[in-house]
Amino acid sequence: MSFHSILFARTEDAIKDEPHEAPDFFADLNLAPIVAGITAHWKDYDLEPFFYTRLKDTDEIVYRQEVFRDLEQPALMATLKSFSQSMRKMRDHLTASKNSYYKQERERWHLDSAGIYCEAAERFSEDLQRLQLASRGMRAFRDYLSEYVASVSFRKLATEARKLKAVLSVIRFGLVIKGDRVTVCPYHGEIDYRVAVEETFDKFRRGAAKDYRVKVTDSGGMNHIDAQVVERVAWLIPGPFRALEDFCTEHAKYVDETISSFDREIQFYTAYLTYLETFRRAGLHFCYPKVSNTCKEISARKAFDLALAGKLIREKLTVVCNDFFLRSPERFFVVTGPNQGGKTTFDRMFGQLHYLASLPPPRASPDAAPGIGNAVPCHGAR
Repeated sequence: MSFHSILFARTEDAIKDEPHEAPDFFADLNLAPIVAGITAHWKDYDLEPFFYTRLKDTDEIVYRQEVFRDLEQPALMATLKSFSQSMRKMRDHLTASKNSYYKQERERWHLDSAGIYCEAAERFSEDLQRLQLASRGMRAFRDYLSEYVASVSFRKLATEARKLKAVLSVIRFGLVIKGDRVTVCPYHGEIDYRVAVEETFDKFRRGAAKDYRVKVTDSGGMNHIDAQVVERVAWLIPGPFRALEDFCTEHAKYVDETISSFDREIQFYTAYLTYLETFRRAGLHFCYPKVSNTCKEISARKAFDLALAGKLIREKLTVVCNDFFLRSPERFFVVTGPNQGGKTTFDRMFGQLHYLASLPPPRASPDAAPGIGNAVPCHGAR
């Protein structure tokens, strides 16, 4: 299959206009704190719209389940996190480039960001080739990425970025500082007197001496003096800097949109799995629900209100789980009991199970819960 999304098996099922407001029923089912907890450390990716849109096709649900099963591999999760960190670093460099006031600095940030991107894509492709992947989504992305890093356009980008960084790294120049005047001049292999001075005075060393050096804080960018020095170096040695300018012009937008989308969408899975670790450590169970368009039976064991469970775990209190089932011709529950007896909690749990199962499932447990229609239980164990 050709790859277009790690969240949607078919192009036509992708979100056309991403919703940025939660559905009205989120308050009734207490889903808001769940989504907030899942996305808390992933704000840069704007994942909320993915949680506001449920899937309506069983194959789409299974498509995501397959990806979750692949992500159970520690090796895949590790290489995925490494790739995401590199992509985040690349975006930081692009932001620095955009915000830089000085031309050479702006262009150098852009060059470095392209180098980070190329290395990340190549390394991620190599890592994926070594892993056993079962999901349609991850296999398709692996093939896409492999073809992409072998393409003429990508090879040109990667090769030019590496060569240009190598050329810039060997530039040498001299500074003559006299009073408040700084002169930039060509480098002619002058002696490095720092080494000679240190060797001469080393014989007089008498233990640890007071350190009079002043700590200079690195602001992460050039100041106006740095910029003027670099500008004059570019006048002295124009070739590499013209090449840098040409590179930034030709590769102004080098990031592949499909890879960029994958980097965002895959966080939906990693954020979800990370969120569930707290519950697993507390001894609570999760399952991959079985989905069906024909079977109307439903059952769950050790099910719980996910939002309430998070609160109780933080307070070091016990989470009460529930079992339930509906079998033909049964169609509804009658929930009775005293005030504060758990009726509302049961209702919310039942709704959460159905809604969350129509997104993806949480982390697998040895058991699974059969479902009803397109919306099925997704936490608890059968």
